[in-house]
Amino acid sequence: MSDWVPGPGWATGVGSMPGTDAHESAAVVAGELPHLVHLAELPDRGPGADMVGRAAAMLVDLHADVQPSGWRLVERPGTDERRARSYLGQDLDELEAVTQGYTGTVKTQVCGPWTTVTGLRLPRGEPVLSDAAAVRDVIASLTEGLLAHVADLRRRLPGARPVLQLDEPSLPAVLQGGIRSSSGARSFRPVPETTVVDVLRSVVENFHGVDVPVVVHCCAERPPVALLHRAGVAGLSLDLGIVPGSLDDELGAALEGGVALLAGVVPATDGQSSDATVMSEPVRRLWRRLGLSSEGLRHVVVTPTCGMAGASPGYAARALGLAQEAARRLAEDPERTG
Repeated sequence: MSDWVPGPGWATGVGSMPGTDAHESAAVVAGELPHLVHLAELPDRGPGADMVGRAAAMLVDLHADVQPSGWRLVERPGTDERRARSYLGQDLDELEAVTQGYTGTVKTQVCGPWTTVTGLRLPRGEPVLSDAAAVRDVIASLTEGLLAHVADLRRRLPGARPVLQLDEPSLPAVLQGGIRSSSGARSFRPVPETTVVDVLRSVVENFHGVDVPVVVHCCAERPPVALLHRAGVAGLSLDLGIVPGSLDDELGAALEGGVALLAGVVPATDGQSSDATVMSEPVRRLWRRLGLSSEGLRHVVVTPTCGMAGASPGYAARALGLAQEAARRLAEDPERTG
């Protein structure tokens, strides 16, 4: 579906950063990631800066506010929605300010369609997932809003190529019937794989039409790799520390089929630091297990394992720098075996 091939030695962040200072976060991202900057998210700012709130800010002709149960569809825009849109605008302003003249790739993230319809609720309080017509409306609205968002990103960073990352942490639960009702008394039926694939493929095709590759990030232990490959995604963003070896065949088929790997290998929260050589080893071990050409290691994008909202600001900057150094080492010495 996509001809996107990351350049040698690229690294990026998954999305969220610690703290509440949009300018500082944008400056750190731009300073540490010369090839693939990302639009930082700052959930510490509260409702409107959270993952579902950011998706709500992008909806077209639909509105949402915050209730004790989370974000809920409502008839007209209110304070919560305006705050979410304001945060998005601030983040875009700061990224634009620190990337003047940038000609690399820029990644923007938002809740994927299936995580959005599990996290967003109907007026009566149940997840949007419980109503097939509402699912269609929300996904169509989100897709239209994302297309407008990417167009805005292109206007602000005219020399950069956008990449869209869909965050789908809830996707395995959607497929397995793990999404519960508002009362918690029952679970909703699993959504058929064919339906999930059709929706994701439709989103991917919309962005393929405007030359924007679509990457899916899923931090679950068993991400649906084969399903995402069938949906035509350009890249998979995974935590390599938790993906089991039983998915090797699916992952190998996806990578051989041209899907890019955004390899989560740098710890996302403060802890034992390591050097870039150690951080690159999980990627090398995966390549050896799968029997892939070492040349492909030059095009692996190195990332933290997940978002870094829970990290200290100092560690977040070091983690991005470590990811960049690990990517550089993979690109410069793909043949190294020990």
